[in-house]
Amino acid sequence: MNQNSIRHHQESVTVKASAEALYDLVSDITRTGEWSPVCTSCWWDDEDSAGQPGAWFTGRNELPHRSWETRSQVVAAERGREFAWVVGGRFVRWGFALTPADDGTILSESWEFLPEGIAMFEEKFGDGADTQIADRTRQALDGIPKTLAAIKRIAESVAGGDARVAKG
Repeated sequence: MNQNSIRHHQESVTVKASAEALYDLVSDITRTGEWSPVCTSCWWDDEDSAGQPGAWFTGRNELPHRSWETRSQVVAAERGREFAWVVGGRFVRWGFALTPADDGTILSESWEFLPEGIAMFEEKFGDGADTQIADRTRQALDGIPKTLAAIKRIAESVAGGDARVAKG
């Protein structure tokens, strides 16, 4: 499939940890730098609303050729089930879904380039939009399995799968 046509992607991994422990891990956006290949750090814009639907956070992203910050809004926060956010409040949706399984939890990470994100790239980059969109798509497709593998490693490194105490 041509990566230019991909606008949504999801991958899953089974983790030997409870859905609640995994949720506590992935919803702690201050730990994102521990597993993301691009986002090196995140912080809540308002600690009072941290982790709740509607809360905003800022993320610092770094690649060899550039670095940038984004603001994202939490759009789903249901402990043990789903944690998701939208970059810029309307451009790209990222999320984690958690499904209990016999041997732990199926952790799924999803990414969707939303129509307003495509339109923003077209406005911002003009004739170069397709190249920029393809680049961001490649980063997402390459990053998701790396992120899932890192989260699995962190969660399973803790006795009993209680990822909350694994902060490192």
